[in-house]
Amino acid sequence: MQIYQANIMYTPERQHFEVVPRGFIAVSDGKVEGVYQKLPPHLADCPVTDLGDRLLIPAMNDMHVHAPQVHNQGVAMDLELLPWLQNYTFPEESKYADVQYAERMYRRFLHTQWLFGTMRSVVFGTVHTESTRILMKLYQKAGMGALVGKVAMNRNCPDALCEDVEAAVEGNEQLIAEFNQPDALVRPIITPRFVPSCTPELLKACGKLAAKYQLPVQSHLSENTSEIAWVAELEKESTSYGDAYNRYGLFGQTPTIMAHCVWTNGSELELMKRNRVMVAHCPTSNFNLSSGLAPVRTFLDEDLPIGLGSDISGGHDLNMFRMLVYAIQVSKMHYQHDKSKAFLTLPEIFWIATKSAGSFFGKVGSFEPGYDFDALVIDDTVLYPAEYSLLHRLERFIYLGDDRQIVARYCQGRLIPDPMDITLV
Repeated sequence: MQIYQANIMYTPERQHFEVVPRGFIAVSDGKVEGVYQKLPPHLADCPVTDLGDRLLIPAMNDMHVHAPQVHNQGVAMDLELLPWLQNYTFPEESKYADVQYAERMYRRFLHTQWLFGTMRSVVFGTVHTESTRILMKLYQKAGMGALVGKVAMNRNCPDALCEDVEAAVEGNEQLIAEFNQPDALVRPIITPRFVPSCTPELLKACGKLAAKYQLPVQSHLSENTSEIAWVAELEKESTSYGDAYNRYGLFGQTPTIMAHCVWTNGSELELMKRNRVMVAHCPTSNFNLSSGLAPVRTFLDEDLPIGLGSDISGGHDLNMFRMLVYAIQVSKMHYQHDKSKAFLTLPEIFWIATKSAGSFFGKVGSFEPGYDFDALVIDDTVLYPAEYSLLHRLERFIYLGDDRQIVARYCQGRLIPDPMDITLV
């Protein structure tokens, strides 16, 4: 048993923070045993790590990120989705045929995630099996949790990224055989890029893989109006963009997360609710690519699972704490158009980023008993006057802080060092 003493804050419910000043959290075998204001007798003889006046909070979860796009961060932010893909994203991803380039870029990517306290991620790789294997091994060696997808695409993309159905299935099955272990921190996720890049045959094959191996699914949904119109042309038998995935077994038949959902409503929203499809809200990407303002309050009101994503490099920032800020700002813009839809509060968005997002990985994102101890230690001394409350200190860190205030990072109870120094064997 390991016990930490600090100012503990987490959101077991979305309406409020649980705040335990100078409290104790007991961790056994990587899981939270309990949070206490005073140590109970059965823990009296256990060693205590005193973190002083620092904040102890759940770690961040990035629910939608494109690891191979890290080199393009902050580039071509004046384009909309489809020209951005053709002119910048696809050329960059083509470079990942070179495994040495892939390893160099993926190390940089994991280092940046680590800096900002992201301990779990849902990640797009590329079509390249070997490069995707390197990414998964780096996550394994780092001790950081991830669902990593070898991307499937076979139309409306450059020849260098176009893979036939048989090769896509074979590559996925190689990774599944190697990494699909029960309760593993790093596992595969079936990843059709989006409907326009996948023929019906490839979508059907992806659905069969998900069902055969009971693997989760990730993709993009209703991000951009031009994209939605394109899907309607390609999938004429579908009643909505979401229904196009559903017809191929890729929409909640196994755990599913769909990024963006900016224009999701009506029958598509109802289908997501029935199938318990999670939304990955990506506010910076939706701004940068001129996609729109996702209706997050509606998703919450409809009890739809939701998390936050950086969506590098449509989004420009891997700091997930910034995503909390941007998500609140998006909701305030919605409020200006519809006063019946209250904007998001700090506890709500913190809950979305931690416990709600973490539910996609299991018991992750809270300090309730039985949850994995994924945690960040925050030394915010330079940010706050002494008279500020703990919640105001956390809020100031979310809005003003950066990686310099994160002094320790834990995943499943293990202290996670900088992954830049990982050795791959």
